[in-house]
Amino acid sequence: MRIKIIAIGARMPAWVEAGYAEYSKRLPREFSVELQELPLGPRGKSSSTDKAIAREGEQMLAAIPKGDLIIALDVLGRPWSTEKLAANFANWSMSHSNYSILIGGPDGLAPACLARADAKWSLSALTLPHPLVRIVLIEQLYRAWSILNNHPYHK
Repeated sequence: MRIKIIAIGARMPAWVEAGYAEYSKRLPREFSVELQELPLGPRGKSSSTDKAIAREGEQMLAAIPKGDLIIALDVLGRPWSTEKLAANFANWSMSHSNYSILIGGPDGLAPACLARADAKWSLSALTLPHPLVRIVLIEQLYRAWSILNNHPYHK
């Protein structure tokens, strides 16, 4: 199984890098997770936020490998428990072995990304700081793997 996390935003603080690295290194090779960071679209007085989001969306869609099941992280998505996430991976593995998970920028995902998604997942009803989403996501992926492999971490 390969999971590609496609995230808008680069140059994360050291605590984000460390948190992400901690859970990423725990995953076995057969549950491969790759992080691809894409730059924020230009924002400012002379450019609109909608154009920036659209540009980010174009970059994200271009980065998705052909045949991947696409999961968009979206506040309006369905809330999944960790057990549901593990069950989803178990069910999806019957037809897909590769996944792309999309993390939008500070203004969310482009409508084109949401339209292309096979599933929309809300990590929380809380508003999470954008960098923290990466750590929560990789930890939940590790926890789902632990459930699927009867590893004691989830207990």
